[in-house]
Amino acid sequence: MRSPFLAGAAVVILTAALAACGSSSDGDRREAGGAKPSATGAPVAGPAAGPDAPAGPSSTTTSEPPKLPTDQLTPATGSFTKKQKDYLVNRVPKGMDPAAVLQTGQETCDKLSYLVKVDKDTAVAGIVTGEVAGAEPAVAHLCTEHRDLVARAALGYADGTHKSPRPGRYYAVTPTKSCTWQITGAGGKSLASGTSDTGKRVAITVAQTARAFTSTGCYAWLPEGDNE
Repeated sequence: MRSPFLAGAAVVILTAALAACGSSSDGDRREAGGAKPSATGAPVAGPAAGPDAPAGPSSTTTSEPPKLPTDQLTPATGSFTKKQKDYLVNRVPKGMDPAAVLQTGQETCDKLSYLVKVDKDTAVAGIVTGEVAGAEPAVAHLCTEHRDLVARAALGYADGTHKSPRPGRYYAVTPTKSCTWQITGAGGKSLASGTSDTGKRVAITVAQTARAFTSTGCYAWLPEGDNE
């Protein structure tokens, strides 16, 4: 069972881990092609509108840049392993060093490995909230030993409002002292609600009749069950 100290310090631990695990091992970098990856390139901006430019709707777009073809996924020196190349497929924008994208995935795996050693629930909660970004593709190809973390995270809820929540028992991993939650049914009828001002783990039950679940200040909710 997790100690109260770990529960109360988990957010601090996660924040420290995200900073402490800022780079992959040198061995991984050599395997991926040698030298340190180049910095990521900034998006190409369109021409600036001058004073004589015609008025009209904004021309800004959010379309993704074209991806580097699979046959061009090669590092400056050396070669990628099969699992590394599989991770990079359809993930590297043209003009970006593939090794830089690979490093991002390796750093995600490093963060998860560190967090698991400290507190497994915190690792899962980091995936649920997105603080450990890109976990699903990184785990699928680069650190498959953490698949159980991604599977559990898929059943959890971060702070916010969630429609048609899955029924069952959930617990807040590291709630703040201003954690509040509400479960509503048909017509917005309140089925359950509560607050926690202790910062300690708290559990709730989402009924079959629940239509929405909302929480703030609770960080992440994980389903009760196997968390060894």
